[in-house]
Amino acid sequence: MCASPRSILPLLATLLLALAMIGAGVPAWAAPRIVAAENFYGDVARQIAGPEALVTAILTNPEQDPHLFEASPSVGRAVSAADVVIMSGLGYDPWMASLVKAARGGERVVIVAADLAGRRAGDNPHIWYDPQVMRLVAARLADVLARRDGAQALAIQQRLAAFERGLAPVDARIAALRLRFAGRAVTATEPVFGAMFAALGMAVRNAGFQRAVMNDTEPSASDIAGFETDLRTGAVAVLVFNSQVSNPIALRMERLAQASGVPVLGVTETMPAGQSYQSWMLQTLDALDHAMAH
Repeated sequence: MCASPRSILPLLATLLLALAMIGAGVPAWAAPRIVAAENFYGDVARQIAGPEALVTAILTNPEQDPHLFEASPSVGRAVSAADVVIMSGLGYDPWMASLVKAARGGERVVIVAADLAGRRAGDNPHIWYDPQVMRLVAARLADVLARRDGAQALAIQQRLAAFERGLAPVDARIAALRLRFAGRAVTATEPVFGAMFAALGMAVRNAGFQRAVMNDTEPSASDIAGFETDLRTGAVAVLVFNSQVSNPIALRMERLAQASGVPVLGVTETMPAGQSYQSWMLQTLDALDHAMAH
């Protein structure tokens, strides 16, 4: 059956409008440009914004010390062109705050994860090991993008729901490990894994030592002695260390733990390549479970 002229007219009008917009250089929908200071926020951005979004993650190498990073002019240009910038805050990525302040042209939304989570100066800056913080980032980004383009709101909400479903196995794994390990004494060379330790209900020892290493200062003699005693006597169930950062005193504790039969687990501040945030968390929790079982 042939279509009537009346049924064709609306389609023709739509086609002509689209062609006119293309000819005028005006896209029907401009893909958002998102710059994430760290690649785990970049992954969340891709999950929420979808495949058409232009997402740039700055810190991507889990073999590189993130504290030694220096922003290049190309990073500054990317921030200036961004519609949305995502960063941790709490002084973890101060270079991004500086770039945002210096950026020219256009209006951009800056999402600071620490602010969303109500964290304050002096709190542990490694907040991405708390899945609840990443939920807040995802929800805030979804709101920003939906307000930017209402026509995409439904698709964005569907992707946010999929992100939440992806976190369900992480939540379940945390709950199962908490039942087994809550209250167990653990330690670390610095507080990278602190948020996850808290979620698991573990008792973290040697906080003073960890803060000193994180702040690149020398731990006190009493902090060092207490740490060594915990390792030699097996007072802790596991030692977690930051495998991205080379620190002589931290390396010394890692070797002492191995010599004393204390399980050792390396974690990173940057998500490994080929992972999603959810798979990274699951892999790390599995590694913790394996370490504590031996």
